[in-house]
Amino acid sequence: MEQKGWPAGTRADGRVSAPRLLDLAFERDSLAELDTAARRLALRDLVHDHVENGDAPRLLSQLADAIDGYGPLAHLMRDPTITDVLVNGPDEVWVERLGRLERVTGAFESLPLFEAFIDRFLGAAGARVDASSPLGDARLPDGSRIHVVLPPVAPKPLLSIRKFPARPLDLGDLVAASMMDLEIAERLIGSVRGRCNVLISGRTGTGKTTLLNALLGVVPDDERVVLIEETAELHPACSHVVSLLARGPNLEGTGSIDLNALVRAALRMRPDRIVIGEVRGAEALTALDALSTGHEGSLLTVHARSASEAVDRVASLASRAAAGENLKDLQQRVMTVFGLVVQLGRDPSGRRCIVEVREARDR
Repeated sequence: MEQKGWPAGTRADGRVSAPRLLDLAFERDSLAELDTAARRLALRDLVHDHVENGDAPRLLSQLADAIDGYGPLAHLMRDPTITDVLVNGPDEVWVERLGRLERVTGAFESLPLFEAFIDRFLGAAGARVDASSPLGDARLPDGSRIHVVLPPVAPKPLLSIRKFPARPLDLGDLVAASMMDLEIAERLIGSVRGRCNVLISGRTGTGKTTLLNALLGVVPDDERVVLIEETAELHPACSHVVSLLARGPNLEGTGSIDLNALVRAALRMRPDRIVIGEVRGAEALTALDALSTGHEGSLLTVHARSASEAVDRVASLASRAAAGENLKDLQQRVMTVFGLVVQLGRDPSGRRCIVEVREARDR
């Protein structure tokens, strides 16, 4: 016999299985209306009332992580040494810890629970994925970035979480972490405060965003900075900063706003400095035009394997939007516009580090 007021599947003696308890907690409307502290107290009472005493502490922890946190990924999200959590379906989890990939314990009990986890976090950020739109990006409450790929693009749901530190790192933190030495840090501080345009380059996961955020922390308080990003990753310590975010098309395929449109909008916002989280398209030409006529002290990042390749990469991106301007001339413009190119990489141990700082004209 089912208990009155509880979902189907509850036993007559009031005991429920762990999977059904999780469903039950989500289905109780009153829980959704409570703040985090009150919800945890309600869950404690729920667990102790309906689960054998020996299982109560374990299930309480699982439920709290599932509803208020990251479920089976919670212990990984709390680990400060982990920078990426990669979930290949419900039963395979990898992490990047201190620069190296390793497989770890921790998995979802079923595919439906994994899919519910994805829907919950994407939904909270105003995004969604399904078979007709199988790719999704969102920013999690703690600032981490989530990327999802669903079938039919992948054979099983794939989840990637890029974690960010609870407190944005400054240049002192990066020196302490051996990303750079004190001499390089002082050179970068002088370049930013001296309003030198800086191009930050590196492969995926080498710390470009981390360095960019730290450099913005030394921008003088009386300067207006306009940030342009695809997703909100930068949280600089400078005083006067506004952020513009790109937007993809809606369900009807309209309404998209790309980085190039945002750069043009930024020029009308009286910026002292323009910052582009990652240059990857026609915005490269618009940025070159803007930096050629003012806005000194701007900062951009680009994917490239070396400082020399970074110059070529920006010129190549700009050439796709340029009419009648050859690549060699664009390369010369990049070398003229940017004062410094900072190349990031990883050492043999996997540690992120600055591998080269050079003047753009010395490529």
